[in-house]
Amino acid sequence: MKTDSSKNWLANICLSGLLAIGTISIVWATLNLSVLGIDVSSLILLSFGGSFVLVNLKTRQARVNAAVERKRAEAAEWELREVRHFVSGAEMRNEVLAQSYERFRRTAVPEGPTDLPNRKYIIEKLWEVLNEGPSARSAVLLLNLNRFRAINDTLGHDTGDRIIQQVAKRICETIGPDDVAGHLGGDEFAIILNKLDDPAAAMGVADLVAKRIGECVRFPRREVYTTASVGIVLGCSDYARPEDLLRDADIAMYNAKDSGKRCVIFDRTMYTRAVDRQQLETDLRYAIVCNELELFYQPIVRLEDAALCGCEALVRWNHPKKGFMSPVEFIPLAESTGLIIPMTVQILRSACTQLVRWQELSSAQEPLMVSVNLSVRNFSDPRLVDHVEAIIMETGVRPASLKLEITETAVMDNADDAIAILERLKTIGVSISIDDFGTGYSSLSFLHTFPLDHLKIDRSFIKSMGDGNENRQIVRTIIALAKALDLEIIAEGIETKAQLKKLRRLGCHFGQGYLFSPPLPVTEFEPLLSDPYRWQNLLSGRAFKGLNSQSLPPSASELRVQ
Repeated sequence: MKTDSSKNWLANICLSGLLAIGTISIVWATLNLSVLGIDVSSLILLSFGGSFVLVNLKTRQARVNAAVERKRAEAAEWELREVRHFVSGAEMRNEVLAQSYERFRRTAVPEGPTDLPNRKYIIEKLWEVLNEGPSARSAVLLLNLNRFRAINDTLGHDTGDRIIQQVAKRICETIGPDDVAGHLGGDEFAIILNKLDDPAAAMGVADLVAKRIGECVRFPRREVYTTASVGIVLGCSDYARPEDLLRDADIAMYNAKDSGKRCVIFDRTMYTRAVDRQQLETDLRYAIVCNELELFYQPIVRLEDAALCGCEALVRWNHPKKGFMSPVEFIPLAESTGLIIPMTVQILRSACTQLVRWQELSSAQEPLMVSVNLSVRNFSDPRLVDHVEAIIMETGVRPASLKLEITETAVMDNADDAIAILERLKTIGVSISIDDFGTGYSSLSFLHTFPLDHLKIDRSFIKSMGDGNENRQIVRTIIALAKALDLEIIAEGIETKAQLKKLRRLGCHFGQGYLFSPPLPVTEFEPLLSDPYRWQNLLSGRAFKGLNSQSLPPSASELRVQ
C-alpha cells in the first residue's frame, strides 16, 4: 500500500510540473512572437487547449486515486471486521474453556455424595488466598460431624450419604456468595470465608453453620440428628502452605470435640499440645508393644466381716522421661486413638495371670476375684468376646473369678448391641458389673434387661453421705434398687469409718477405698493374701494401722482405666 501511494504522489507532481512549464513556455513564446509581429491568437488557443487537456488528465488521475483509496479503505475495514470477529470468537472460546476447566477442577476427583469441590480444589483456592497476602481478610473453617460413624453403622451408609448431602446443602445456604465450601471426604468439610470486615465474624458464621447442621434431618420413617465441631483459623498471612492452614484448623476442630464446644479458634499453644500429644501417642504405642504398662491392685473387702475377697486392676504407666503418669493423662488418649483395645487385652492377660498365681497363695476361704474395666471403645471391637475367651483358655483362670466392669455410658450408647455382647460374655461364665452407677444416664426401665451381677456405687455419692439426709437417701435408694434386681452392691471411695458404718447398716455387700488400702503394686499387695482379715479391727472401732504405702508414687491415685 505504501508503494502505490508514493507512485501516485510522484505522478501528481510530474503533471503539475508539466502544466506549469507548458504554460510558461507558451506565454514566453507568445510575447516573443508579438514583438516580431506574428499573430499569436491561434497559439494562445492552442496553449489553453493544452492546459485544459493537462487539467483534465489531472482530474482523471485524482478520480483514479480516490477510487484506489476507497477500495483500500473498504479492504481495510473488511480485514478489521474479520479480526474483530476472530478476537470475539477467541475470547468466547477462552471463556468457555475457563468455565470448563473450572468445572473439571471441581469434579476431577469426586468426594462422596455431594456436589461440593474436593480437597484439591480447596488447596488451590487457599493458594490464591495466600498469594493475596495480608489483604486477603480470610478465615478457614474445618468442620467434622460428631458420632457420624454410629449413624453409618446403625442406619446404613445410604442414610449416612443423605445426611452428608443435607449437611453440604445447609453449609452452602449459610455462607456468603464470596465464600467457598468444599467436601474433604467422609464427614469432613472445609469453608473459606473471604472479604471479612472483622476476623471475629468467622466465629459467628461457624456457630451459625453448626446450629444449622444440628437441625433435624427427616426421613420417611425417622428423624435423625447430628452435631458438628468446627475449628477456625483467623488470618492466613502467617502461613506459607495451604496444608499448614488445614492442619491447624484440624487441631482446633479436635480441640472443640475434646472440650465439648461447637467452635474453637486456633492458637499456637494448641499446636504445641498437639505435637506433645502425638509424641505421647507414639510413646504409648511403644509401651503397649513392649509391655511397659504396670498394674496396681486395690483390695475389695466384704463389709460383713471385713475380709479380702478380691481386687480391682488399675493400669499405671511409668514413662521413661515423665515418670509415673496418672491414668487421666493417657487413658483418654488411648480411647480416642483406639489404643485402648490392645491395652485392655494386655491388662486382661496380666490380671488373669496374676490372679491364678494369687489364688494359689491365698488363704481365703473363697477364691479371689479380679475386676477389669472395659471402655466404651471396647464395645466397638467385634473381637472382644473372642479375646476374653482366649485369655481365659490361655491363663487357666476360673471364668467366675473374672469380673468385667462397664460404665453406664458404654451400655446405653447402643443398648441392643451391648446386651448382645454382655450375654455372650455371660455364656463364658464371667461376671458383669455396672461401674460408677448414678453418674450416667441409664434408664431404670432398661437396667433389668442387662445381664448384670454387680452394681458399683460411685464414690461421689459415698463421699457426700455425711452432708445430709438427702445424699444418704440416694445411696439407700441405689442399694434398694440393686437388691430388687438381685445384684450385689460394691461401694467405692470409702475413706472414713463413719462411711463404712453407714454402708454396713444399709446392707451394702462390698467396698473399696483408702480406708482399707490405696492401689498397690504386686509386691505390696501380696502380703495381704496371708492376712485376709486384717481389717476386722475396723468393725470393732479399735485403732487400725494402715498399709505402708510410702513407696507408692503420688500419681498412683484411685483412678480406673476409664
